[in-house]
Amino acid sequence: MPRTLLRAASAVLLTLTALNVPAAYADEPSPVAVTVNARAALATVPETGIGTNHAIWDTNLGTDETADKLKDAGVKLLRYPGGSYSDIYHWADHTAPGGYVAPNTDFDTFMRGVRRTGAQAMVTANYGTGTTEEAAAWVRHANVTKGYGIKYWEIGNENYGNGHYGTAWEADDHADKSPAEYARHVVAYADAMKAVDPTIKIGAVLTTSANWPDGVTAAGDSGTWNKVVLSTAGSKIDFVILHWYPGALDKAGHVPDMIHLTREQIAKYAGPGSERIGIAMTEFNTGSSSAGTTTQPGALAAADAYATLLANGVFTVDWWNVHNGIGPVTQVEGHTDYGDFGLLSSATCTSDGTVCEPSLNTPFAPYYALQLMSRFAREGDQFVRAATDQPKVTAHAVRRPNGDLAVLLINTSSDTSYPAAIDYAGFTPASGAPTVLTHTNGATTITTSATGTATSQTLPPLSMTALVLRPAAPPTGLPDAPGQPTASNITDTSAKISWPAASAGVKYEVHRQNGAISEQLGETTGTSFTVNNLKPGTRYTLNVIARAGGGALSWSSPPLTFTTGTPAASSCSIRLTNQNDWASGYVGAIEITNHGAPINGWTLNFTWPRPWQSLGSGWSATWTATGSDVKVVNEPGNGSLATDASTTIGFVGNYAGPNVLPSVFTLNGTVCTTR
Repeated sequence: MPRTLLRAASAVLLTLTALNVPAAYADEPSPVAVTVNARAALATVPETGIGTNHAIWDTNLGTDETADKLKDAGVKLLRYPGGSYSDIYHWADHTAPGGYVAPNTDFDTFMRGVRRTGAQAMVTANYGTGTTEEAAAWVRHANVTKGYGIKYWEIGNENYGNGHYGTAWEADDHADKSPAEYARHVVAYADAMKAVDPTIKIGAVLTTSANWPDGVTAAGDSGTWNKVVLSTAGSKIDFVILHWYPGALDKAGHVPDMIHLTREQIAKYAGPGSERIGIAMTEFNTGSSSAGTTTQPGALAAADAYATLLANGVFTVDWWNVHNGIGPVTQVEGHTDYGDFGLLSSATCTSDGTVCEPSLNTPFAPYYALQLMSRFAREGDQFVRAATDQPKVTAHAVRRPNGDLAVLLINTSSDTSYPAAIDYAGFTPASGAPTVLTHTNGATTITTSATGTATSQTLPPLSMTALVLRPAAPPTGLPDAPGQPTASNITDTSAKISWPAASAGVKYEVHRQNGAISEQLGETTGTSFTVNNLKPGTRYTLNVIARAGGGALSWSSPPLTFTTGTPAASSCSIRLTNQNDWASGYVGAIEITNHGAPINGWTLNFTWPRPWQSLGSGWSATWTATGSDVKVVNEPGNGSLATDASTTIGFVGNYAGPNVLPSVFTLNGTVCTTR
């Protein structure tokens, strides 16, 4: 070492010694605080949670090697015949006019692979160039003639991409390409297909929140795609279909709002009994070849998104796709990223032959994300809340019927190995080292070991780590969990919560989820409880827990989510309307009505509900935005409002995620009724 560097190093060491900082640990990061709350329950893991897409242009669709790879990954649902090809594919003669059909990819070959994989099938009936008769005949062949027992049937694929909104990628031979025409055909398809097999489930295509053309109303339509489809076909369908290609690796935080807004639309438009309608994410991929589709960042994003979607009640998440082919080649985190959206290598090369993928069926990094997810969250497990205080580290957790708890920790930092300090509520782990499953950057397998403790782990850079924990004591004598709660009599500050009875002789505790912390709101021996002191316009998620006389606590009930309103009576009211939406922004109109004494001068305040929302511009008032807070002051011409007089102002709102509209407004400090 040169003398100058040696002197500098010595000076640093002396400085650290003077500060009483051990030199070897001076740059170590602070432990990440991880909170796992077994009392804050989310959705239960479905049988079909981990899925992927097959495509009839994939030569390796029907091979045993492919099926065995998918089985090893824990894939439990396979979708066929493959994206937009669904709307040109004719199953009876195995043709797709205008597209390529690979040999040995016919329907029966696909089903042989499904059975070898140990999965269920989801079939997309041809809406674009097919008929109701063709779809019904497919059900007859599959479930009557062959006895395949296929449960899930979609009607078309991304049919909003038929040109009705100005861009066309999906085949559609119908002269009328409106959502109303699609919805009418969904009804006809459902009737014809269920006449053959009444046990099947029918799915209809919806747009995904904040993804074009979501929110857009085309000329001549009575509403958005989702509103029209659900209003017409809601009584005939059993699930809705979303597709999501976020284009970035940090968008899992959008999922709760995405799914909540979809459920709100179903409840609003699909008619009585709409709670039966499930949500399927039948195509998902990070959609970002530049950030890594075959390398570790893409895998981390996949694991985070799968866990978040399933925790929010989606019954299947299906990766796009098994084999896809080489795309733009880049270097990502020290490894070659082939820009391939497949789980497995197709062994294809760039057009100039300079770069080739690894050998056929070599797993790419996202494959290991699905494999780890299938080992972390198994059918029948119940997701529970988990959180961290470090943005680079995300956490998920599930509670298992045998009393075990599993925790998934994802470290997205490229260069920092984080120590994690894990705290548990509602669960006491056994002593000793837990089972630890780990996948790191560039690894070609998931390692299993017994390392660290239940409360202390080290998370390597760009890693997925799953802990499987035993309880300190066997969970015996627990009362049954309460059933699904419901909310009624919802006001701005209160709601009545009711639930089916669990075990006899128990008390029920009502808990609010506040992030990963539970707040007990009250308890009762009955099966209903009114919660008070709530905030207007606020979304709440609650669980109910049964407590036996000896203090033993049941599992949490399924979650209940509801949103409080605004005051039923106020000296002011607000009507907010979305007048024109383009899936990343909208023109909003706010009608302000004064119901009190005449006022001369007013100030309206509201807050954007989400950090990805902002004010673009405003008119008919003076608009000021400070962070998420918006202040609107009257102009000289509209400052005086007599009793029951109104004025309307307008704005452009921008959004880069699910657009949860503001619902709480104050006028001169008074909370208004939002109509």
